[in-house]
Amino acid sequence: MLDTGFHQAAGLNSFTPQAQLRVLAVASQERASSGLEMLWQICANLQRLGYPVAVLDGTALETDESPGLSHLLQAPWNDGLNASASVTSVAVLPAARGMLQLQRQAYSEGTPPLQSLQPYFRAYGMLVLHAPAGLMAPLLTHTSTIPLAVMEGGSAGVLSCYKSLKHIATHTGLPCTVASVLQTDTPAERRKVLGALQTLQDCAERHLGGRVRTTTVSANNPHDVQRLALQLLENAGTINGPLGTLSSGSLKGFSELSAQPVRSH
Repeated sequence: MLDTGFHQAAGLNSFTPQAQLRVLAVASQERASSGLEMLWQICANLQRLGYPVAVLDGTALETDESPGLSHLLQAPWNDGLNASASVTSVAVLPAARGMLQLQRQAYSEGTPPLQSLQPYFRAYGMLVLHAPAGLMAPLLTHTSTIPLAVMEGGSAGVLSCYKSLKHIATHTGLPCTVASVLQTDTPAERRKVLGALQTLQDCAERHLGGRVRTTTVSANNPHDVQRLALQLLENAGTINGPLGTLSSGSLKGFSELSAQPVRSH
């Protein structure tokens, strides 16, 4: 768990205006080899850009030995977590049970799913949700963030990524960015990856009513990762961010926002 920021002025923090907490969403895949590595590289780039990052990991269960989001939500204080303890490392909390708790709370109280997290993470510049799309998507209904899905190789990777896009489009109407990692960046591998991305685009257009934003990232090129991190930062939403023309469960919004030229690099 993270250190708690108790000090003499802690009680006054709740009376001061708080900046909106930016939110990124990264859908985990069934085979998360390159996708998981890409997540940590993106977070490291955001840290270097001056955004203290906290990751809620919905692929990990909270336990008494490894406490996480569910324990945080049950804590009798809300003075926030201290991001100044380490400005170079990324804070990671197990969050599978806590994410389900946020869903239930939002449903029963009729509030934005992520709203209650602001007091705990207000010292951070960026909150990254990392979870299977089925668990993560219901939490994004009141944000305007554009989620990222990292597509693994092969036909199984295309199918898994398509399932993620479908979950997110169905629950939120949000478009997604799909990135595929090039391990060697040879012409043969690039053709293969671009073909898989085209197949995914065709499926999304045919069955989800919209196109997806795609890109390739070379695993050996730090500039590619930095470019992707900057793109995600540009498209980050906030906890209480307006949906604009998007509406929960609307595929129409997915189609409208996604009908932009698809950029492949």
